[in-house]
Parts: sequence; C-alpha cells; structure tokens
Amino acid sequence: MSAQEPFGFFEATVAGLEDLTPAMRRVTLRGCQLASFGDPGWDQRIKLVLPAPASGYTHLPTGGDWYRAWLDLDEAHRPPIRTYTTRAVRWEADPNHCEVDIDMVRHPGGSGPAARWLESAGVGDAVVLLGPNRRFEGTPGGVDFVPPEVTERFLLGGDETAAPAIARILEGLPTSARGIAVVELPGHADASYLPRHPGIEVRALGRQGAHHGELLVAGVRQAAAELCPPGEPQEVEEIDVDHELLWEVPRHAKGGAALKRTTLYAWLAGEAGAVRAMRRHLVAERGIDRRSVAFMGYWRLGRAEN
Repeated sequence: MSAQEPFGFFEATVAGLEDLTPAMRRVTLRGCQLASFGDPGWDQRIKLVLPAPASGYTHLPTGGDWYRAWLDLDEAHRPPIRTYTTRAVRWEADPNHCEVDIDMVRHPGGSGPAARWLESAGVGDAVVLLGPNRRFEGTPGGVDFVPPEVTERFLLGGDETAAPAIARILEGLPTSARGIAVVELPGHADASYLPRHPGIEVRALGRQGAHHGELLVAGVRQAAAELCPPGEPQEVEEIDVDHELLWEVPRHAKGGAALKRTTLYAWLAGEAGAVRAMRRHLVAERGIDRRSVAFMGYWRLGRAEN
C-alpha cells in the first residue's frame, strides 16, 4: 500500500475474544500489516471483511476499483463487509505484535453474517480489515465527530451500535469537557461497558425489552433540555430512512468543523428511525443550530447493512 492511499486492506488473524458485557464482545486482531493501520481516533469508521460463504477471501478484490469488482462477484464468493468503529490500535516494535480491537454487539442465534461469524470465530482465524493508512499524510476520512474548537457542552447519544464510538470519544475528550452521554443498551448489565469521564455524565439505559430507540429518544430530549435553552425552530428535510441514508455531519469546505464556537455540540448515532426522531427534536423543535449537530443512521430496524 502506497502513502498516497488513504484507506487500504489489512490481513490479520484473531488473537483474542473477550466478553466485556452480556451484549458486547471484543475481538482483538493481530498481524504485521497492522503496523500500517492508521488510528485517527474518535469515531473512526472501518470495515470488517468477513469470509465469503464458499471461498473465504480467495476472490476478494483489493485494487483501486475493488468496490465495483466486489459488487460483480457471485454472492457465494463475495465476502460480506460490515462497518465498525476502531476501539483501539496498538503499534509495537515487532510488527507481528501490532493489534486492533473491535467491539461488536452479540446476537446469539442471529442470521446475519457478522452475528454468525462473531459466535463462531476462534483464535487464529483469518480476517481482513479495510481501514485508514497510517502512512497517508492527509485526513483519510471516516471520522464524523468534528466539534467546533470551542464547545461549551457536548451531547452524545446512541444505541449499542454507537457505544464503541461513544466510548472512544469519551476517552479522547479533555477532562475539561462538559456534557451528557445517553446510551441505550440491551440490558442494565451492559452499562459497565462505557468508560467514565470527569465532566460528562454518562446515562446508560438498559432496554430490558422496551422498543428499540424509545429510551434513547426520550433520554436525549431530556438531556437537551438540561444542556441548552430552546432556540428558533428550524425547518428540516424529512428523510425516508427506509430508502435513504440519514447521515448529516456539518463541516466546512476543507472538512473541519462548520463553526468555530458553539454552546452545544451534539453527536447522535444508531438506528435510523431513532436518529431521525432525535434530529427532528433538536433542530426542528428545539431550534439547535444544525451546524452544531451530527446525525448518523448506522442501521435500519428490519434491514441488513449492504
């Protein structure tokens, strides 16, 4: 991989599996190619490439036009690709010991390729990552947490699919940061997954059978009321989350934060229907400047990622 490529494929093997909570399992990957795996931090998105049902990685294209070639593959030979957040990267003097951690949500008995792989994976299994190139001198992309340089308060919100990103953000924020993080998790026993921050109140909400997103939306509404006074309601374009991608990250032309200063910066991610409801409340009802709010619909209830 040349230094001119922002992203690339990295071969690795499973070095460890750890159940952090009933719903969260950490997968540690190791390999010499990971010495070139970049770590911009925050909510860095990466792709986990899973083995194709019939042929593993035999037919995985990795050239410049890999995506088109991947789409053209027969389904039996097309390695499934799923999106995750880099939880940690450890570079070592010995390249063979470089590691990447990915925290994944368990779905025992699930029919999706990632759910099946997570339940059957073992130490020594081969795996491929698509992620940022450490040697690339520019910004590789894939980071959507872009707060203004001066942010008085933060509002973080998401479900279990956003929990790894929120955890990484909490670890990266300075101790002087202030705000609230609202995270809806499958059960109360999963609350221990989230790290603590001296200035960010972490509110972990165990779903315990409630409708997905119900507690999250209510929790974000409450947190917004505590953190920011209402402003002038703004018109927002309604997104059909069953047919369109809900992904709105305010940036200026060069990719940085859209504002230099803000009273509140909100980062909200997870199931698209819940994200749409939070977006509507913060911008259309509460009047928060949309240049201070990032919304990411990671997935849609009832639909597989593709």
